[in-house]
Amino acid sequence: MEAKIILAYRGKREAEAVTRAVSPDNVKVPSGLSINTTRRGAKVFTLIKCEITLPTFIATIDDLLSCASIAEKVFSVASKWKVA
Repeated sequence: MEAKIILAYRGKREAEAVTRAVSPDNVKVPSGLSINTTRRGAKVFTLIKCEITLPTFIATIDDLLSCASIAEKVFSVASKWKVA
């Protein structure tokens, strides 16, 4: 199974924040599962390959999207703060 997920943002900074937030998923994965996330401009590209179970594949996609959503919310709140 394979999933290609593309998330588009308003700018490079937001895309970079999301990329950094989900990048730890690129390192620690079980055998038979690979996750590769990169940023190009204001887009985040993730390729998930799963040679194990469907529940693992679905859980991986869910985890990735949950982490991206949290990063988006944090970025949104942080970008509203004004630093003196």
